[in-house]
Amino acid sequence: MLAQLGAIAFIVAPVFGLIGLGFVASVSGHLRERAAEGLSEYVFGLAVPVLIFKTLAEAQLPEAGQPWGYWIAYFTGAFAVFALGMLAARRLFGRDYTESVIHGLTSGQGNTVFVGVPLILQAYGPEGAVPLFLLLAVHLPIMMLVAIVLTEGASGGLSAASLRRLARLLAFNPILLGIFLGAIAKLVDFQPGGLLKQTLDMLAASAVPCALVSLGLALHRYPMRGDFGPAMTIALLKLIVHPAIVFALVQVLPMPPVWANVAVVFAAMPCGINAYLLAQRYGVGVAASAGAVSLSTVLSLFTVTVWFLILGVG
Repeated sequence: MLAQLGAIAFIVAPVFGLIGLGFVASVSGHLRERAAEGLSEYVFGLAVPVLIFKTLAEAQLPEAGQPWGYWIAYFTGAFAVFALGMLAARRLFGRDYTESVIHGLTSGQGNTVFVGVPLILQAYGPEGAVPLFLLLAVHLPIMMLVAIVLTEGASGGLSAASLRRLARLLAFNPILLGIFLGAIAKLVDFQPGGLLKQTLDMLAASAVPCALVSLGLALHRYPMRGDFGPAMTIALLKLIVHPAIVFALVQVLPMPPVWANVAVVFAAMPCGINAYLLAQRYGVGVAASAGAVSLSTVLSLFTVTVWFLILGVG
């Protein structure tokens, strides 16, 4: 047990240490708001897409094809906590329908890029990269589409303009572009070499540390300001209930062991900022979603450690 905890600490501590470093740098004023914005743009727009492209282009795909149990297990958990988040917002906290959708999305949509990618690659290495990035490819589009359909469909009908905005958002999403280009490179058996490989290797190597410091800088912008009850409820749904449902399902649905573990860890990620951005757009649930992002990120240091123990990491 102690040996396993020590091994997990070597995975978790550097990840959350860099997040903490970014947070301290922001709070102290050592790095200012423009540094946070610039680093986040670099990570999301260049470093992580290059890491994804490079990893998928060089990856060994499973011979048996896609294990559908993997997708069923993850999204069953995601939509279960989405529904529970909406129900809690309505019944426990008396929020209106639109805000309940924001609570549901915050409960089901995780911080997969800035926390999920570093943690899963640290824990499972190249073997975990393929299931990680394949899930990453559909996670954001599906969750955002459902949230927008639920929100706008109930308030006068889903508009073509809303669907066009979502299509543009996804079409020019650098993460998705990295996934698609990496998949194409794998299909045509293209692997970068020479100077191009060296350049991509350097960019990819910067992705994880820059993503973690960037998240730490961003947390200073999402403080707990009221609405602690909803924020805590959302955080518990995301960090405990979501991975627990996925963990139960991967025991009975067919998939490779590493894919099963990646699905559980992916589900155990803290709340993502996309729900907060959607809350800002509609002008509801902003305090709850912002608080849930910060609270779940802090708590995930402990909950992810527990999930790694359960999964036998280390």
